[in-house]
Amino acid sequence: MPPSSSADVKPPSAGWIAGIGQRLGGGGVFFFFFFFFLPENARGGGGREGRGRGGGRPPPFRYDVTVRASLWVSVVVVAVLFGWGAWQRRWIADDGLIVLRTVRNLLAGNGPVFNAGERVEANTSTVWTYLVYLGALVGGSVRLEYVVLVLALALSVLGVALAMLGTGRLYAPSLQGRRALILPAGALVYIAVPPARDFATSGLENGLVLAYLGLLWWMMVCWSQRRPDTTERTTGTFDAALAFVAGLSVLVRPELALVGVLALVMMLIATRSWRRRVLIVVAGGLLPVGYQIFRMGYYGLLVPNTAIAKDATGSKWSQGLLYLANFNQPYLLWAPAVLLIGLAAVVWVSRGRPRPRRVVVTEQGWLARMVQSPAAVVAFIVVSGLLQAVYWVRQGGDFMHGRVLLAPLFMLLMPVAVIPVVPPDGTRMARGAGYLFVGATVLLWAAVAGWSLWAANSKGMGADATRVTASGIVDERRFYAQATGHAHPLTAADYLDYPRMRAILRTIDNTPDGALLLPSGNYDQWDVVPALPPPPDAGPGYRGPHTVFFTNLGMTGMNLGLDVRVIDQIGLANPLAAHTARIEDGRIGHDKNLFPDWAIAEGPFLKERPFIPGYIDEEWVRQAQEALTCPATDAMLNAVRAPMGPRRFLSNLVHSYQLTKYRIDRVPLYDLIRCGLPVPEPKEAPYTGMPATGP
Repeated sequence: MPPSSSADVKPPSAGWIAGIGQRLGGGGVFFFFFFFFLPENARGGGGREGRGRGGGRPPPFRYDVTVRASLWVSVVVVAVLFGWGAWQRRWIADDGLIVLRTVRNLLAGNGPVFNAGERVEANTSTVWTYLVYLGALVGGSVRLEYVVLVLALALSVLGVALAMLGTGRLYAPSLQGRRALILPAGALVYIAVPPARDFATSGLENGLVLAYLGLLWWMMVCWSQRRPDTTERTTGTFDAALAFVAGLSVLVRPELALVGVLALVMMLIATRSWRRRVLIVVAGGLLPVGYQIFRMGYYGLLVPNTAIAKDATGSKWSQGLLYLANFNQPYLLWAPAVLLIGLAAVVWVSRGRPRPRRVVVTEQGWLARMVQSPAAVVAFIVVSGLLQAVYWVRQGGDFMHGRVLLAPLFMLLMPVAVIPVVPPDGTRMARGAGYLFVGATVLLWAAVAGWSLWAANSKGMGADATRVTASGIVDERRFYAQATGHAHPLTAADYLDYPRMRAILRTIDNTPDGALLLPSGNYDQWDVVPALPPPPDAGPGYRGPHTVFFTNLGMTGMNLGLDVRVIDQIGLANPLAAHTARIEDGRIGHDKNLFPDWAIAEGPFLKERPFIPGYIDEEWVRQAQEALTCPATDAMLNAVRAPMGPRRFLSNLVHSYQLTKYRIDRVPLYDLIRCGLPVPEPKEAPYTGMPATGP
């Protein structure tokens, strides 16, 4: 029997050393490490070998106290560092405020919409929208911005902690009865990257994504290490919970379906009965399929409106590669990648021969056993991370520095979120070689920690951080901090100091009969297109319809009442703009641009001079007005504006595919030609007494 399992009681020497460490107080840290690296036969071993209990059942994982303590210390330290770092960079993005406008409409009874009376799903993450809504109900009178701030920060920290715990669990089989120190590695790399701390409190769904991925990773690791003799009832409950979490992926973010579906496929392959497969399919698909039916019937689309607006299935490889380089260059991300690959290799080799465990024969075939294994789960999360990265590079990335590559980075770092430093015990490899691997592990870990310290204090994009250059990518947090004059822009009131914002409030107050507001060249004023005259029976308190046509939907929507329609030329909240074609050379994330002529044409506004600004072409407005009568366009708009009832729901459900694929041309004349409609005759110029063509 190996020396490490020959005794359950420590020899006197081990207790004497530990006692000295306790008496020396602070100096006990030295003795802790000294005692940790003593050979196991000098310490009395790490406990009994894992003998089978009760009918040959393999015992549960038994961690040494140093393993448990160091893992939890690592988790707490990283969580505190991440939380503190994120708080130092706290803010809520303009896009984060978009969600809050939808929540306000939910609270007001208008439904999950951005503008009352117009069913547009302006938020990508369904779970995030309803989680914030639930937080608002619980928070009561607490400002929505603070509800979002707390939720985002808490979920971000929770996600990192779950990832570390899942990886710690991954090492459990090779650490049974052995002394080991668990040190943070990949987790340090993630929290060191400045965008990771920026988007931990941005009001976007990044924190939710981290918590979701961390939970899925931890559950998948537990699933891969399930003991073969576990009762059918216990495994059924866990499988249902895991399938539910995996199926939730598409509602956390649509592209995460690639992760969730892969997890479900692995579970279906590994299960032993058709009854269990049915359970997995029902638990994993009930909620996402149910919501998909609701989305198709209520919104008339197969995907969120944001996916239509940003052409989520499009391809911009060159821009995506530029985005990847923009994320890598300030932090030299290739350096920790090389170090962590080396660290993973050293840790894998230094595990040595695993301790023998009693084998329990199961009904699983070789494929099922291979799929339901820790190695397969590691491959699953790495492949998922690579797929997410490739998807975003293909799609073109984003205009916010680093944002959409944070989730792929997080997944790729999960298998080495923490690493064990294991002293040799002489039973798995020679002691000399063992100490050599310990030294290599410590050296590589120190290099990772050093890089993390350097990257955490990086200046990021430097001078280009707040300038919209040819790449179209900016450091969004620094951009809005500079533009608003607030180091931590958190509330909608903070964004009133953004150019044009206060002028919106003044202009709406000055146009009680209603108007369309268009951004002018002067940041202190708005161009106004008056609404049609009030009806004859309008009382003294009549307030006409207002529409604001502006890119920044979040700050605008949150600073205005829900009776004001807020739309954009990009299409996040504007069904017309969303259904235009993507501009190939447009700024990423902003590569749709609907002309304001359409907003004048479709609204209850005066459409002739002198009521429209000089840069608006009156003929274009007339052509856009005619193009809106195109039957397909009218059907698309009715899908989101007509009163909701059973017939409308079923019609949207049946035609959702065609409505999702439908596109218009942003140039009114070309759209008339596309739809086969006649072009309106040019309006005759009013008589002025002068020749129309000059002398």
